Amino acid sequence: MTPAAGPIFRVGCAGWSIPSRHAPLFGEGESHLARYATRFSVVEVNSTFYRLHLPRTFERWAATVPDDFRFSVKMPRSITHEARLRAVGTALSVFLDPVAALGPKLGGMLVQLPPSLAFDARVADTFFAMLRRRTPVPVACEPRHASWFDPAIDSLWDRYGITRVAADPARLPAAAHPGGCAAGWRYWRWHGSPRVYYSRYDDAALQSLAAAMRARAAPAAPAWCILDNTAAGHAIEDAARLQALLDRVDG
Repeated sequence: MTPAAGPIFRVGCAGWSIPSRHAPLFGEGESHLARYATRFSVVEVNSTFYRLHLPRTFERWAATVPDDFRFSVKMPRSITHEARLRAVGTALSVFLDPVAALGPKLGGMLVQLPPSLAFDARVADTFFAMLRRRTPVPVACEPRHASWFDPAIDSLWDRYGITRVAADPARLPAAAHPGGCAAGWRYWRWHGSPRVYYSRYDDAALQSLAAAMRARAAPAAPAWCILDNTAAGHAIEDAARLQALLDRVDG
């Protein structure tokens, strides 16, 4: 259940919309996704949180991007927020079957939990067992209730090979740091701070993030970061700045 082979670092955005002011950052392409993929090597598909897509949609997306490009697909809210992880075996299959059309370009899956969902050992164990019976794809979980950050829960992440998302802004200190197992895969999601989804990150914040990714990344333990501060169009710029910082560190 290791992430697909590729760069040590992957930086991208939640979605591939390109504000006109950022168009010069990208190469030519026949679609927004094709142009996006000239600059970034990963994208997080958030539309799957709201609705299902047909297999041919995923096939078209996969055909649009280079071989080394990867998609991270967000699990539907019907599973995480409405059913709250309970009795979702059929729903998981309905979601995963068309997603599989991405083929090897399906690099990971995001399970974002609602802030009100407290940890329940039986529910969590049953859910992740059902998920793992259906897919070996790397999974990142973003819990947002404090009860999920007890060190005793590390055994759950280890058992199912799940990486715990490092989020910003963090609801508690532990949430700012990656956790879990997933063979070393690390996944940052930065939503914009202080105003979630809207704020631009300053140089100091991105430098700190680059250092954290550098400290945790290795060829067998890649570090991914998704910028989710898309509401005012800052995600593209911040992702490009972070990418440059990581390239500079690598060089």
